[in-house]
Amino acid sequence: MTEETLTRIRQHLETLKLLGIQKVLDQELAHAAQQALPPTELLERLLAIEANARIERRIERRIKESRLPERKLLSDFDFGFQTGVDKAQVLEIAKLDFVGRKQGLVIAGNSGTGKSHIAKALLLIGCTHLYRCRYTTAADMLTELMASRADQSFHQKLKQYTSPDILLIDELGFDRLEQQDTKHASLFFKVIDGRYCKGSTLLTTNIDWKDLGDYLGDPVVTTAIVDRMVHHSIILHIQGPSWRMHESKKLNTQAKKAKSKP
Repeated sequence: MTEETLTRIRQHLETLKLLGIQKVLDQELAHAAQQALPPTELLERLLAIEANARIERRIERRIKESRLPERKLLSDFDFGFQTGVDKAQVLEIAKLDFVGRKQGLVIAGNSGTGKSHIAKALLLIGCTHLYRCRYTTAADMLTELMASRADQSFHQKLKQYTSPDILLIDELGFDRLEQQDTKHASLFFKVIDGRYCKGSTLLTTNIDWKDLGDYLGDPVVTTAIVDRMVHHSIILHIQGPSWRMHESKKLNTQAKKAKSKP
């Protein structure tokens, strides 16, 4: 192959924006020449590289659009420590079959038991499956929806929460904000009702269903929320030790040992 031909190929790749092939063209041509690969095999290798590069870029775009604050992995979750969760069940849920069924997932339990870690890891998996995903805390979502009523952007903001394939509402019950206005229950209902049987909603909470009405400030509306969530959701309740308390005790023990040394 002449240098002139190579130049034209590179120009074509630039025009077509085949960035994956552009990066590896020289080494793949050298590999093909060394291994005496037939042209069809070389072409297949180049196309596979481009396809994989495009998928990786799409996944990265999905992750950025999801607004995940951190990229948690299930492989980093300490199932050995957290005895209150069934590893086999979580790994089965991680296949995301429930997303195809447009079911929800509620992860409940005390603070520090790993609810958010599991939920964020599942949302990250959703991004790698190229689902449209969105992360928010309950407080942030309600604050944004409440503010949108003032500038006439409510329907636009609401769509941002009802349209994703997977919506993770994290930390329901962790912020006292939800209790500050009874309208929050109505706003929460609009999100859940707008997604009911249309998308998968992941929810983490540290309060019982029976206390949710008092927490959101409107028991009647909250009953409708719970009805929709429970009817079409998988419920994962974690009854186990707090990882943060475990880490705190370990650090305190280490500090005491360090002080006791001469």
